[in-house]
Amino acid sequence: MWGGTAVQRRWTGTVAVVSALGTAVALGGCGSSGSAGSAEDGDVTLKLVAADYGDSEANSSQKYWDDLAQRYEKEHPGVRIDVSVYSWSDVDAKVREMVDAGEAPDIAQGGAYADYAAKGLLYQAGELLSVPVQADFLPQLSDAGTVNRLQYGLPFAASTRVLFYNKELFAAAGIDSAPETWEDLAEDAAALKDAGVETPYALPLGPEEAQAETMQWLLSGGSGYIDDVGSYAFDSARNVETLTWLKEELVEKGLTGPTAPAKLNRADATAAFTRGDVGMVNGLPTLLRTAADQGLELGTVPMPGASGRSGGTLGVADWMMAFKHNDHQKEIGAFLDFVYDEENVLEFARTYDMLPVTTSASEVMSGTERDALLAPFLDELPESELYPVGKTSWAEVSAAVKQRIGEAVAPDGSPREVLEELQQVALKAESAA
Repeated sequence: MWGGTAVQRRWTGTVAVVSALGTAVALGGCGSSGSAGSAEDGDVTLKLVAADYGDSEANSSQKYWDDLAQRYEKEHPGVRIDVSVYSWSDVDAKVREMVDAGEAPDIAQGGAYADYAAKGLLYQAGELLSVPVQADFLPQLSDAGTVNRLQYGLPFAASTRVLFYNKELFAAAGIDSAPETWEDLAEDAAALKDAGVETPYALPLGPEEAQAETMQWLLSGGSGYIDDVGSYAFDSARNVETLTWLKEELVEKGLTGPTAPAKLNRADATAAFTRGDVGMVNGLPTLLRTAADQGLELGTVPMPGASGRSGGTLGVADWMMAFKHNDHQKEIGAFLDFVYDEENVLEFARTYDMLPVTTSASEVMSGTERDALLAPFLDELPESELYPVGKTSWAEVSAAVKQRIGEAVAPDGSPREVLEELQQVALKAESAA
């Protein structure tokens, strides 16, 4: 995503939206938001910090929240919504800064919630949402939102990963079917290289989002970041085998392109794919629209596994959390019930090519022609495995993965040593948490 300075603007109705692009789109009206207010005086302002899912000023999440807030305020004249939208590179740090300064927002949306829950700063989902709304969350997302079996993280957006491949490049290389196994993938990558494709398989293990590519591969090898009882398992035998295969069969054979995996970020990998320079890459639903805009003919398949279709796939969810700081429990709950209304969930998912987090919206999307392109991702979601975000140690562990995992497939790297070192980091972080 983009960096940028947050620029706020306010208007009567009090929605203050910050564009991660460093710009603001002015709407009619003027005025100021006033103070936070209180439930007693009937004039309550809920402060919401949200992340930007857009890829340009034209589709910044600012527009989504503007519309949502205006509609809600029209129906609830005693409540105003003050929204600040930041880029993904800034939003978690901004929330942390506000909390540390004793100015926690009422609602925040981002990538992690567990450490705030562990400190007793958050409302539980059951203290906020009506029973039908809470029950409508997809079960695996509700489960991922728990700390000590209590739900604090409210899923807001979800996605899964599938393998994208360039049909034109495949045809030119004489490949007539998509890979189903690691061996297929390696053979296809070799054929693409022989046909002159510079990057047969893009392997983004750079610091932007290495934890996602890594987990996708570890799951396809039959393991992952945690074991069956929820303990970290970086150095499992299967994880070592997976990264060793990746290093020896793809990286060392020159099938991952000229950029070292440790220096290749996801955004750069997907941009190269949409330019037609990459044969295969793991991608999000948003890649569908970008590729279509470039006129790229692509195919999607589940991630290949060691000997067949992968036994697991990566699911990713972003989270809403509600802070107790301003004592706005009732108002927050009513607003979040509105946020998770079926039509609002569908609108967000369709606008930003994400997957809905509720059962009702998922059923609608699965049955409509307009959403047919998202079917492969929707099919993967029920069986997907999410990051261990319920662990308060995950933020530190994830940061370590981003910084270190690329070394495992470097020319002088050792998958076993790197995974053992990450296991020690994880155990230490878990103990401290």
